[in-house]
Amino acid sequence: MATVFVSGTLPGDGVAALRASHRVVQAEDGIRSAAFADCRADVEAVVALLTDRIDAAFLDASPRLRVVANVAVGVDNVDLPACRARGVIVTNTPDVLTEATADLAFGLLLAAARRIAEGDRLVRAGAFTGWTPTFMLGTRVHGATLGIVGMGRIGSAVARRARGFSMPVLYTQRSRLDATLAEGATYVELEELVTRADFVSIHCPLTPATTHLFDEGRLARMKPGSVLINTARGPIVDEAALGRALEHGPLAAAGLDVFEHEPVIDPSLLTRPNAVLAPHIGSADRPTRQAMASRAIANVLEVLAGRPPVSPIG
Repeated sequence: MATVFVSGTLPGDGVAALRASHRVVQAEDGIRSAAFADCRADVEAVVALLTDRIDAAFLDASPRLRVVANVAVGVDNVDLPACRARGVIVTNTPDVLTEATADLAFGLLLAAARRIAEGDRLVRAGAFTGWTPTFMLGTRVHGATLGIVGMGRIGSAVARRARGFSMPVLYTQRSRLDATLAEGATYVELEELVTRADFVSIHCPLTPATTHLFDEGRLARMKPGSVLINTARGPIVDEAALGRALEHGPLAAAGLDVFEHEPVIDPSLLTRPNAVLAPHIGSADRPTRQAMASRAIANVLEVLAGRPPVSPIG
């Protein structure tokens, strides 16, 4: 029987299945908790959240650790080289959150373009005085050009949704996809994409190369009146620069589900009526979150049984 630490409360019955064969320690405040400190010398597996930083110091203080099962697709919270050097397996939860996150991305796109959240606030404040032909004019979605940065599972799912709105789709990433995998999208370099797209939706992983990929200069080169959507990772966008681009142009609006210094948000975004801000809920429908938890726990059970994990990283 191995000791497994579970960071926070997970939906579904996966933790119960884990308890059936292993000792489980669970704490709401994750690996920073006293509960983890008390058991870390014995822990062989960690079911980690994206808010847990798994770095070299953490690994050195967890001598028996065999597997880190991240309840997320992205693993930017995990020092992968440090794990490899110590023989610690890292897993993630691909596939299961693709459609939920794509739904949220397209929801943010619609809300930002058509000023839905702004209109909701106006109505609740009692400021709606009646319809006029020029009231709350927004950005057309149908037939507009969508640019996707990162045409992986989620980016491809967003492209499929765009077809229902007759949107031409451009995409960019490190390598061009085979035509059969491109979901009808056209490959262009990033600089061309930002100047041509009416909507830009970010779906690339956070790496040193993508940190502040959308900085002051690149935001300034975006098409006048365009809309930026980010459901990937906050630091891909320079938030302060985004606030300025929303106030002074060229952007008409933005829809964000992730933030650079989460949960802290740049004040310039909080005051912008043309910024739609969601609290990192891209995968937050109940079946998806349950599936994510089940996948992470399945990875742990496989590794502890001496078998390959379901979804390893690298």
